[in-house]
Amino acid sequence: MSIYRMDDGTTVNTDRAPQSYLEGTRWDGNNHISLATGSQWEHETLHCSRKGRYYTERTSQRQGIIPHAEWISHRAAAVWLRTNEYDLPADLAHLLDEIEE
Repeated sequence: MSIYRMDDGTTVNTDRAPQSYLEGTRWDGNNHISLATGSQWEHETLHCSRKGRYYTERTSQRQGIIPHAEWISHRAAAVWLRTNEYDLPADLAHLLDEIEE
C-alpha cells in the first residue's frame, strides 16, 4: 500500500484503486527493461482511481529516489497502456484511433 499526496492537494491510496496496470518489460539480454520508462532501475504503475482519474506511480531501485505519483490525462493513460501492451479499457477505447497509426 502506498498513499501519495497529489499536486492538487488530494491523496490517492494505491490499494483502493479499482484497476492497476503493471509496466511491461523486455529482456535485453542482461536486464529486464521497463517499457514505460526505458530503464532497468525506474518503474511505473498506472492506476485508475475510484473516480475514474488516472495516475502513474513512479518508483525506483536507486537509493535516495522517493516514490511519487501524478495525475495524467486520459490520452496519456491510453498511450501508457498501449506502450505497455495492454488493450484499452472501455472508458479509453474511443482514443485508440487518435493515438495509433
